[in-house]
Amino acid sequence: MRRLTISVLLMLLAALPARAEEVVAALSQTRVALTATFEGSEILVFGAVRRETPMLPEDVPLEVIVTISGPTEPVTVWRKARVAGVWMNVDGVRINEAPSFYAVATTAPLTQALSSTEDLRHRVSIDRAIRTYGAYAATADAPAFTAALRRLRERDDLYQMLEGEVEMERDTLFSTRISLPANLTEGVYTTRIFLTREGAVVDRFDTAINVQKVGIERWLFQLAQQQPLAYGALAVLIAVLAGWGASAAFRYFRS
Repeated sequence: MRRLTISVLLMLLAALPARAEEVVAALSQTRVALTATFEGSEILVFGAVRRETPMLPEDVPLEVIVTISGPTEPVTVWRKARVAGVWMNVDGVRINEAPSFYAVATTAPLTQALSSTEDLRHRVSIDRAIRTYGAYAATADAPAFTAALRRLRERDDLYQMLEGEVEMERDTLFSTRISLPANLTEGVYTTRIFLTREGAVVDRFDTAINVQKVGIERWLFQLAQQQPLAYGALAVLIAVLAGWGASAAFRYFRS
């Protein structure tokens, strides 16, 4: 596997025009099929740094940052409180864009590998990837709602901060593994690889992973989206048949 990875990297390097320092990368898979038995997957991200000239001993070492982002979606985060002895939603903040999945893997602590200015520009950290317009002006403690969303999704492995999980050899070859949980949202997962030095982005490589339902799961999903009445009728029919079958089996075993 290691020899194959190095061979692929050499082929990629040879095919590209030379620049001062350039990141070249690939993924172990670019398609993930969601089925009823899907229990998660693991993506290997690997690559190399191409240079016109070798690094000098006095050069500052390079850092690598890898992000995988699922489709963004609006989310309303609610805060519950006890009112007249009953727990209810009493306050909420609408988050305009929140990735359904987001993972950040780095060679070093993120604050060391990337400056705050570059983080703001490229929206690399989890907090920067979550975008809320106007909520901070409307609600004094809006950051608490964003933190709550992040905490809930970290619990479900949908948000992952993997500092130090990118392995880099001789400031040239790098690799990391990112686990995709079973509860993925269908769509295109954008993958970005940043090459940085002293907190500044030197180069960037973008690719994507296509996560898609297949088989009967995709047919049912499309039916529910495109023909909701037919989907509802099918659900009722299946429930009726299941109930009749269970009743018939019960009568058979009693006789």
